[in-house]
Amino acid sequence: MRRLLLAVIALILLGVFLVWRIDSPRVERFRAQITDRIVPNMEWAMAPVTGTVNLFRDFQSYQRLTVQNQELRSELRKMQTWKEAALQLEQENARLLDLNKVRLDPRLTYITGVVLADSGSPFRQSVLLNVGARDGIVDGWATVDGIGLVGRISGVGKNTARVILVTDTSSRIPAVIQPSGQRAIIAGDNSAAPPVDFLENPDLVRPGDRVISSGDGGVFPAGVLIGQIAADPGGRLRVRLAADFERLEFLRVLRHHGSEKVSQDASVILEEGPAPIIPLASTSVSE
Repeated sequence: MRRLLLAVIALILLGVFLVWRIDSPRVERFRAQITDRIVPNMEWAMAPVTGTVNLFRDFQSYQRLTVQNQELRSELRKMQTWKEAALQLEQENARLLDLNKVRLDPRLTYITGVVLADSGSPFRQSVLLNVGARDGIVDGWATVDGIGLVGRISGVGKNTARVILVTDTSSRIPAVIQPSGQRAIIAGDNSAAPPVDFLENPDLVRPGDRVISSGDGGVFPAGVLIGQIAADPGGRLRVRLAADFERLEFLRVLRHHGSEKVSQDASVILEEGPAPIIPLASTSVSE
């Protein structure tokens, strides 16, 4: 029975094949009638095949989307690199323009130097400039980056000068907080936002207030922008510095001749005492 069934199926398939291959108008009409009757009723059988084909096409589309997504990510990384380079150039251009256009006290003159290197130490924050004694640089002069105060000259060589940054622990800057007019000391602590010390009345100071140098002590000129007041999570007032310490490339050294140099150290530290007794010359009295 099995062999007979296989033979019958083979004969049927052979007959279908021959009928489908015969090139005759009558057979063509017969084939059309069979197709019209059978194919519409076979949609349920074609549904899995159609779904499989659509799934395969969707998978190909997903693969194309994955490739396009990877390409877009790569292009985005390149664009971010270009954006960072453009921002650096924009900031450098802005600093150079500020160095050319900033207006401080008209009595102040300045000289611009290029930052050669930084200290590289977590305990001492300083940079090295390519200007020195040959350019007339003097210890104590203030330096700015065109926007805000950066530090002061501390150590002068013939061709170079060392700048101690306002963030260094040895930096103490007398300042005025506007608009309240409160005076304070900006003390460096090796952080990006130095704290505000010796504030007269903290209740009058608000975050966002401008901080400028007061000129007290004659070391820094008055009116140089330092930054803005900000509060840390602990509630302590700090200064968000205006200068961009991440990209110090050009610094302006302000020639400030307002402070008087001490020429006789000993006479300054001696305590006042009684006036010295000067012996009088002996005189003869004529009777």
